[in-house]
Amino acid sequence: MAKLVLTNAYISLAGVDISSFARSVSINTTYETIDTTKVGDTDRSVIAGLATNSITLDLMQDFASSQLEQLIYPTNATKKLGTSVAMEVRPQNATVSATNPKYTFNAVVTSWSSINAAVGALATVQVTWPISGAISKSTTP
Repeated sequence: MAKLVLTNAYISLAGVDISSFARSVSINTTYETIDTTKVGDTDRSVIAGLATNSITLDLMQDFASSQLEQLIYPTNATKKLGTSVAMEVRPQNATVSATNPKYTFNAVVTSWSSINAAVGALATVQVTWPISGAISKSTTP
């Protein structure tokens, strides 16, 4: 069984590669449980309901021109904050394959912390954004 140490993931936000800012990435899926217990049952019975998908990122902040802050929260009308954006994530920054699938989806950029650091610490941004709709997984380029 092959094991993967994540060292070179690919993360694209609205067509822009933000991999170099990432310290961690997690795509999450959770299903609601719907109670189907009926009178006379002695144990709860449940079925899976709707899925809730999200992406969690830990990013290193950069305020330079054309960098992370300007992509998410620029001073003009092109900001991504408060909008739905196309994203793609791959375990490795390499060609899509059976061992390097791509996950594509639309994330809603619901939060952003422009400044988040203590004195002497690395300025980072931790976000969890909801995914609108399904996550598509593909193993073909």
